[in-house]
Amino acid sequence: MSTEGGTKAVVAALTANLFIAATKFGAWALTGASSMLAEAIHSVADSGNQALLLIGGKRAKRAATPEHPFGYGRDRYIYAFLVAIVLFSVGGLFALYEAYHKWHELRAGHSGGLLESAWWWVPLVVLGAAVVAESLSFRTAIRESSKTKGRQSWSRFIRSAKAPELPVVLLEDFAALLGLLFALFGVGMTLLTHNAIFDVFGTAMIGLLLVAVAVTLATETKSLLLGESASPESIRRIETALTAADGVERVIHMKTLHLGPEEILVAAKIAVRPTSSAQEVATTIDAAEVAIRAAEPMVTDLYLEPDIYNVDYTPAPRPERPGAPSH
Repeated sequence: MSTEGGTKAVVAALTANLFIAATKFGAWALTGASSMLAEAIHSVADSGNQALLLIGGKRAKRAATPEHPFGYGRDRYIYAFLVAIVLFSVGGLFALYEAYHKWHELRAGHSGGLLESAWWWVPLVVLGAAVVAESLSFRTAIRESSKTKGRQSWSRFIRSAKAPELPVVLLEDFAALLGLLFALFGVGMTLLTHNAIFDVFGTAMIGLLLVAVAVTLATETKSLLLGESASPESIRRIETALTAADGVERVIHMKTLHLGPEEILVAAKIAVRPTSSAQEVATTIDAAEVAIRAAEPMVTDLYLEPDIYNVDYTPAPRPERPGAPSH
């Protein structure tokens, strides 16, 4: 469900941004408004980002290979991290540079093309239409995210979501709507006051907004790339299934890892009865594996180690780690 919903939200955002980028470039060409150029580049960056998410989703479906035995599920995280880089550089830094460049032009005595253009009304129309299109895209992202968000707050959902597409589109669409409001402020105040410095302010606010969103995305995606455990709810379901299996006395310790948004690796050491035979231990493990996968279908890789629980057990010290092997 999260994969299908994420793809639907990404496609809706891509369609909206391609249309919006074309109209913004047209408005900038007619008026020379700095805010319109910043917003046009913002839409181009968003369009490229949505294309990256779609590519990442497709590449993540590749089958496992001997070199990558756990598959390519993390490709979705890698491409989401690239989205943050594109948003920061192409979107945020360009808008800040454009604001700086426009400010220098004003200091040199150039009033700006917006105040001199007969098409001064075009940016207002384009921005109004863009607000409508972005609102529809944002509504789709909210609707699809609500199916998996549950009772979490939106900020908690963005921080804890394992599928990167929906949080990325949510943040991008939210930033796009705020950016349009900043652009409306810059263009509107410039036309009302006949002072192009407001166009500079609007452009700078767009740049700072995009940098902030990009840093947020990079931080959250970095955590996924490093490897996050399963959610507390998933861990509880797995532990309950394990301890309920016949022959399992307790879970000694367990580790989980998301290999992809819908793929979980589970490695656990379980305590079995000291008198159990090898056949009984094998039967216990088989039953536990079936119970775990029934309780949490996202478990794709599962390794159970049987042991006899000893409350006084002290693990042996680890040997010094060797250097990384060369390929």
